[in-house]
Amino acid sequence: MNKERFQQLTSHYPEKRIAVIGDFCLDRYFEIDPALEEISIETGLPVRNIVNTRCQPGGAGTVLNNLCALGASCFPVGVSGCDGEGWELKRGFSRLNCRMDAWVEDDSIQTPTYNKPLMMYPGRTPEELNRLDVKNRHSILKLTQELLIERLQSVIKQIDFCVFMEQVDLPETGVLGAYVLERAVELCRQYHVPCIGDSRLGLGHFPRMIFKMNRHELEKFSSQTVESFENVRAMTKELARKNQYPVFVTLAEKGICAALPEGGFFHEPAYLRPGPIDIVGAGDAVTANLTMALSCGATVSEAMQLGMKAASIVVHKLGTTGTAGVAELALE
Repeated sequence: MNKERFQQLTSHYPEKRIAVIGDFCLDRYFEIDPALEEISIETGLPVRNIVNTRCQPGGAGTVLNNLCALGASCFPVGVSGCDGEGWELKRGFSRLNCRMDAWVEDDSIQTPTYNKPLMMYPGRTPEELNRLDVKNRHSILKLTQELLIERLQSVIKQIDFCVFMEQVDLPETGVLGAYVLERAVELCRQYHVPCIGDSRLGLGHFPRMIFKMNRHELEKFSSQTVESFENVRAMTKELARKNQYPVFVTLAEKGICAALPEGGFFHEPAYLRPGPIDIVGAGDAVTANLTMALSCGATVSEAMQLGMKAASIVVHKLGTTGTAGVAELALE
């Protein structure tokens, strides 16, 4: 992609209105100064002193963060609890100037939260300690699910593209349970809104749409072991043919590939740079860039190039789940 084509595509990014529906959580970072460690008088155990706390949307919010960094107007479609973590999550959306028309609060749940302690050693990469997670392990109330669909319906005519992001580990414990997933996709089809889906549980239970998955998820979907790149090619092409939508598969350090329903296959290598990396959030940056590029008329190959550029940037942002803006992509 040359500079003129890049500018042509990205000049339309601020016009785009993207809905992200799925499992949002609060990412909360605790920065710890190891030099301030002391012993608790009460317990005799070491005390780690936090010198800074940072909060930002996580889970599906990582895709949203990247979309906002690219200039899109975003509509988070999800649920938070009526708690302090929910307040922090909504404050994060406010900082990103998100549209909150499709957001729902439910006092029957705790806002999912990933608490991430970081040891901040001078002159060194932050060292992440064991996370402390808050997750829901039961289904969202049916009334809340119905309200989510009502809220989505109220904004669907404003939406150019919809991202479906399932982040939970247990089926039917997140936003994209069977009812919400089916009804939300019906709305998108009714109003001709393109959709892209990504799920930790695998996409086998998703309706047909653009699929984005990693190599492990491709294996899970196909119930086959991926032994070579030729296996990846064959499985991705077959899935695109059956699905009748493009399929994207990320391959870690080997980049990304994609197949089209009519049989086309593409591969884009990873853009590898020296230095320490943190791969958390790289896949979400790819999803956001695929979404923005495709919504602006990019080819599959062009969208993959932008996705790989973004991934190469965010993996070098340590101690946070980073984003990549248009200006950063232009420098790659």
